[in-house]
Amino acid sequence: MYLIGESLNVISKKIGRAFKERDPKPLQEEALFQKEKGMDYIDINLGPAKKDGHELMPWVVEVVQDVVPDIPLALDTSNIDAIEAALKVYKETPKPVLINSIMCRPERYERMVPLAAEYNADFIALMWGPDGLPRDENERAALAVELLYFANEAGIENERIWVDGIVTPVNIQQPQLMSLMAFQAMVQDIAPGAKSTCGLSNVSNGPPTHLRPILNQTYMIMLERNGMYSVISDPLEDRLTEIAKGKRQDIVDVVHATMDGNPPALDSISDELKEFVKTTDVILGRTLYSDSWLEV
Repeated sequence: MYLIGESLNVISKKIGRAFKERDPKPLQEEALFQKEKGMDYIDINLGPAKKDGHELMPWVVEVVQDVVPDIPLALDTSNIDAIEAALKVYKETPKPVLINSIMCRPERYERMVPLAAEYNADFIALMWGPDGLPRDENERAALAVELLYFANEAGIENERIWVDGIVTPVNIQQPQLMSLMAFQAMVQDIAPGAKSTCGLSNVSNGPPTHLRPILNQTYMIMLERNGMYSVISDPLEDRLTEIAKGKRQDIVDVVHATMDGNPPALDSISDELKEFVKTTDVILGRTLYSDSWLEV
């Protein structure tokens, strides 16, 4: 599974200050760290960047590409002018630049899809429609058909589109996690060859900090089984990276068995693997979410 590093982000105090002060050092250190940690893409997240995004995003791209010219970047901001300015200065990498993201709203995709076509960029197709978050997998599918059809008509093939069905927090909208997995399993039927991704850490947004890694890692395995191509992840989560790169098949096997209703006996496995059994049951709704589910 491909990993898109999420931590070159304006919400970080260190990175946010570097953006504001135009200090390249923290940005380049973070980019090199993400490369060392095995990230396949680096996401540059400016947030809305309404005031100076058109100047800031191309500057950040150049600063980062100076030290990691071989790592493709994801351009993450709602400021379309900032995206366009960055595309103009982006230096070619082994994989195309990735626009993160294009919502399924005409006022967004009618302007942004032509940019992706003009600059040969891949883009994340975000299943956020005119009414906000889709209610279920069928609404996600309808949005996907609308946006991908428009992109195909603009000359962008499915292989350059990364579908994001939107991850929601487990402690607020548990049924939506099941809906996303169902949608994920439909993507190749809807758009053969399309890629996929998601903001993985959304699943653990709200639970206590020490519980976030086990939720992120378990849900990633569950999504990958349903065809997920990549996730936007925290480079600090070493075990997640190991799982994504195929180094923890023991964990994957336990999650798959639990999904199938055949979990191993808890007294026969390690404490580490027990956590994955219990977390899989929580995500599937077999066990009600609580902050103490691992202690039960």
